[in-house]
Amino acid sequence: MGFSRQWDDKYQDNTHMSIWPWTDLVSLVMRHKPEKRNFKVLELGCGAGANIPLFVSLEADYYTVEGSETIVDTLHQRFPHLKDNIMVGDFTDFIPDERFDLIVDRAALTHNHEESIIRSLKQCHEKLNVGGKYIGVDWFSTHHVDYSKGIQAEDIWTRKNLDGCGFEGIGRVHFSDQDHLIELFKEFEVKNLTHSVLSEKIPDLKANVSTWNFVMEKI
Repeated sequence: MGFSRQWDDKYQDNTHMSIWPWTDLVSLVMRHKPEKRNFKVLELGCGAGANIPLFVSLEADYYTVEGSETIVDTLHQRFPHLKDNIMVGDFTDFIPDERFDLIVDRAALTHNHEESIIRSLKQCHEKLNVGGKYIGVDWFSTHHVDYSKGIQAEDIWTRKNLDGCGFEGIGRVHFSDQDHLIELFKEFEVKNLTHSVLSEKIPDLKANVSTWNFVMEKI
């Protein structure tokens, strides 16, 4: 199973409770979403539901697969009209049997090892309509300061036991360079790819947070 049970522990402890839409995701969605109303969107790993209000406001037909039963129960109470569409499951093994116009992923799939990521992307590609897009936000880069921490997991791109940093206690973390990212999405056409490096200057911790944002299209 790709989903780390440690995430459910975090939600039970009321941590990692991000409830505001992610700026980069909002920007990319508004630039690349379908023009039609009621377009069908799947979010991989919605977490505490930060992005759900965005898609509700856009009148999208919203679906999500989230591994944490704890947070899904909470979201069913917040969004009762979406109860049937907010599902508990491992999105590396299960994608709803629908045809989607858009799939979004804010740092969700990147918490799996390479084999699980490839399996999930294959399903996503199958379930996307031709011309449909996959928007990824905050996929971790090999330039990230924490890429050298912890120990190697199932493959050279995946780390675990990342103690003493922001990834502590959440299981696997997958990092990518540009070539690896493009290889993972080899069945898609790359429409947009951005690499960001954030360096804190005061205090100067000699560290950076490096991530990828991208838009891939099924052709």
